[in-house]
Amino acid sequence: MEYAIETRDLTKRYKEKTAVDRLSITVPAGQLTALLGVNGAGKTTTIRMLTCLSKPDEGSAKILGHDVLAEPDAVKKLVGISTQDTAVAENLTVRENLEFMASLYLPKDRIKEAVENTIAAFGLGEFEGKKAKLLSGGWKRKLSIAMAVIGEPRVLFLDEPTLGLDVLARRQLWREIEALKKQMSIVLTTHYMEEAEALADRIYIMIDGRIAAEGTLCELEKLTGKKGLEDVFVTIAEGAGNE
Repeated sequence: MEYAIETRDLTKRYKEKTAVDRLSITVPAGQLTALLGVNGAGKTTTIRMLTCLSKPDEGSAKILGHDVLAEPDAVKKLVGISTQDTAVAENLTVRENLEFMASLYLPKDRIKEAVENTIAAFGLGEFEGKKAKLLSGGWKRKLSIAMAVIGEPRVLFLDEPTLGLDVLARRQLWREIEALKKQMSIVLTTHYMEEAEALADRIYIMIDGRIAAEGTLCELEKLTGKKGLEDVFVTIAEGAGNE
């Protein structure tokens, strides 16, 4: 089996706080994995290490077999990331943002086609000449994800992709993410339990830098005796807090 992500005892400390504590997971390729936890659980720190934005203090991590410490250049070519802080160049147009990102990853002769295809796939045509700063929050988030995928990553990290969006914009973005599941492995962090429930093939629940539980929704429901991901999550989080 090919694994999108493999970690062994992955650890990151900040001064006296251990943000990620001996994290050991194997995530099969070709699925959407939800990484859930309360604020401060270690989700974003984990993603930063897996995308070579931060170095682990201990342990190891691989993306599709490539070590994040020994082969950072190879890993960076395999991953895309859309951060919870919408990462777009405000004074560039939608098209210019996409052209810039494509130029970092693709040969010159493929940039134009990639930009056209991405604009079409994300429904950005009517906004392509508009500066990013003039877009609504929902369209900025969509542009941010489009920028993350235009380089054709094999593993995509979506950190709170629908944060702050209204319900209609959120549901529209779910449809975009569903379409991406056919093309790449995806790791999703979110505080919206219905989002993870609707999109995830497998769920990891992270508490204080460690994985407290993992499985499909059905498996986690059997584990806790609860129905629905929100009740499952609360039961596991409260149980871990009482240990």
